[in-house]
Order: sequence, then C-alpha cells, then structure tokens
Amino acid sequence: MADVLYTGPIPAEQEGGELAMGGGRSETSALSGAGEARGLTTTQNSQRPSACCFCWCCCCSCSWSEEERRKRRRKRISQDTKIDTKLETCPKPSVEEIRMWSQSFDKLMRNPAGRNAFREFLRTEYSEENMLFWLACEDLKQEINKSAIEEKARSIYEDYISILSPKEVSLDARVREVINRKMQDPTPHTFEDAQLQIYTLMHRDSYPRFLSSNIYKTLVLGRSRTSSEC
Repeated sequence: MADVLYTGPIPAEQEGGELAMGGGRSETSALSGAGEARGLTTTQNSQRPSACCFCWCCCCSCSWSEEERRKRRRKRISQDTKIDTKLETCPKPSVEEIRMWSQSFDKLMRNPAGRNAFREFLRTEYSEENMLFWLACEDLKQEINKSAIEEKARSIYEDYISILSPKEVSLDARVREVINRKMQDPTPHTFEDAQLQIYTLMHRDSYPRFLSSNIYKTLVLGRSRTSSEC
C-alpha cells in the first residue's frame, strides 16, 4: 500500500537536516500516520451536512421540538434577554371584533388589536418572537429602498434566524437553506417561506390555546360588559 503524502508543516529538525538516518524511517512512519489521520478528518468533514445557518454554525437546534425550544428560551430570557415590549398602536376592539378572532386565525392576524392580544399570550408561553418575526417580515415587504432592504434583512437574520440569537424562531433545514441563498442578494421577499412556516406554526400550535386562555376570555367578557353598560 503506497505511503500517504504528508502535507503538514515540516518539523524543525528535518528542515535543518539534523535527523539521523536510523530515525528517518520512524519519523516517516509517524508523518505517514499523521497524513492518514489528516485525510480521514477531511473525509469526515466532507460528509457532514452543510450548515443550515448563514453564520455557518452547526444547527443542532433544527431538531428541537417546539416545547423544548420554549423551555430553552424561557431560561435564556430569564437570565439576560429583553424582548421588545412595545405593542402596535390601535383603537380598542369592539366585542364583535374580539369574537371574530375566534372564527379564523386570519381574522385575528389581520386585526392590530388582535395581534396585540395574541402577542401578549405568546409572551406567556415564551414564544413572542414568532409574532415579532412575522411583523418584521411584513415591514420588510413594504420597503423599496435597496440599502434599507439589505439592512433590515440582515437585522431580521441576526435577530430571528441565527442560532446564536435568543430570539431564534423554529425553522426547518430546507427553509434555512433557501434563506442562506437569498441573503446573498436580499429582497423584500427573502423571508417569505420562513414567514409562512412561522405563521402556520402559530396557527396550529398557539392559536387554539389562545382561544382557551384567560387572556382571550377576559377580553370577551370585559368588552361584553362594557357594551351592555352603554
């Protein structure tokens, strides 16, 4: 079997020509073994799946369940994370509007007051970043200035896509790969696939619990009493 060519740095003793002939064979064997190990490491690295994060980190969090993600986020938020608490400015909803939110998730999300109420509920479940990401994507879609688009896209990526962010949203590897490609030349629709996935997640995972929550029930009862008193 042919010796593997060593491509690493030349030892100082060999470079200075001070190696004895008797030790040359032992040194060659050691270098050959190092070369084989180097080749094996390269092969193993080449077989690893490509990183799904734009910052080229190993995305081990892609396989986390939503419940596991909430637990980890709860710990990080309680330690050193502050999520923006500013809600959208909007008039108080009528009792009819509040009741319409239970008819479909789309009606809830199209109403600013509905989004605020749902966001307050998400905050209790440590998943408020889902709504924040969705809102950021909506804001990006309205942008027409190229430099502003690039700046907002980068900010969205760092805040909600990077696995280093405590506000990272739950996305599968396919969507992350799409984002990584689009980030080379961001557009207002760079996060469209990701936004849809998070919208679907909120619809299926959080929306049913919101309708059964005290937050929603209190809103319905409170506005109903106000209407009856008028």
